[in-house]
Amino acid sequence: MDRSNFVPSSTCNQSATIEQSFRDDAGRALATLAKHLGDIEAAEDALQDAYLVALERWPRDGVPQNRTAWILATARNRAIDKLRRERRGREKLELLATLDFVHNAEDATEMTAVPDDRLGLMFACCHPGLAVEARVALTLRTLGGLETAEIADAFLVPEATMAQRLVRAKRKIREAAIPLDVPPAQRLPERLADVCAVLYLIFNEGYLASRGEQLVRHDLCEEAIRLGRILMRLMPQEPEVMGLLALMLYAHARRAARTGPAGELIPLPEQERTLWNRELIAEANALLGRAVQHRLAGAYQLEAMIAAEHTNAQSVQRVHWDAIARIYGELAVVAPSPVIDLNRAVAVSFADGPESGLRILDAIEPELLESYHPAHVARADFLSRLGRRGEAREAYVAALALTQNAAERVFIEGKVRDLDQSTLA
Repeated sequence: MDRSNFVPSSTCNQSATIEQSFRDDAGRALATLAKHLGDIEAAEDALQDAYLVALERWPRDGVPQNRTAWILATARNRAIDKLRRERRGREKLELLATLDFVHNAEDATEMTAVPDDRLGLMFACCHPGLAVEARVALTLRTLGGLETAEIADAFLVPEATMAQRLVRAKRKIREAAIPLDVPPAQRLPERLADVCAVLYLIFNEGYLASRGEQLVRHDLCEEAIRLGRILMRLMPQEPEVMGLLALMLYAHARRAARTGPAGELIPLPEQERTLWNRELIAEANALLGRAVQHRLAGAYQLEAMIAAEHTNAQSVQRVHWDAIARIYGELAVVAPSPVIDLNRAVAVSFADGPESGLRILDAIEPELLESYHPAHVARADFLSRLGRRGEAREAYVAALALTQNAAERVFIEGKVRDLDQSTLA
């Protein structure tokens, strides 16, 4: 073994390095393997095997200087071994054997239509041969790095339902031999809506983690923005791409103000606006300005307009809630969903009063938002502002039973304590 390409094991914490390597590289490595294997499950198995080998060897031999190349080459070899054992896939065997990941991993993309392996495979996975929700869910799982439970939360369905949906999608790709190839440039617009949906859901999971100790997962936010910038360069005349990137930038610009020193959630009205990143806001304003010139307002542009109203206001007192409520009304027509109706209820509650917001919330079919904890938080806020403290407390407790994020739990528990203290006073 040529040790010159390895960092000595005593200079780093290998476990942390392997974990970091997995976070940084697994999505792109999976994209490359799946493209050549034509089988996402087989690619996942090979990649998992490669990281198990890394856990065994890196602490002993040191960390390779080119970790991605090492993981890809090891996963390729594992896939070749498995194909040989199963005596199948001669063409795949020959193709895998010719791939030189070691020397080409850092720029290993062969997807000429899309200059990024992960984004390229997102377009490939959003194949019209799969059901719409399956395309997005599969791409989130395999390339977005989201867990099945997190994707289930995003789709407001039980985890078991989402798990079955993912298994069926992978099986269909393998059995129907759906090619995981990037479509040619002229066909990319046909899959653009699904790819935008994937990027936005990845960003949302990073912006407000559905589970875990941290409120924000910066890695997911930054990866979604990175891919959004590549998508912008690839399709510079698409107003919805401009709108999506602007929307993510507005939200990410507030990251320094969204949590306190202990990681606690700080609501938007209470955030220190001087901490907001003005450079990102200016970039978002420019993108949104370009997008609206196309006069083809889609969902991402409308959501970016709402974010702009919040972010460009000089103070919380100067936020134009009536304008935000109006845009949510337009959004409910363009992209109807119970979550949009909920957000409109919140905007109306600040524009016209909590009773108006509560009326809109009550009009949404209860079962659609029953397991969505922000709906219970909104109801609690409306009731609290109306002086109905007992009912507000019940709603906050209902939200507590549903949230899986530690920072959100602390925030909601604080609201319950405030109500209890005000009742005793």
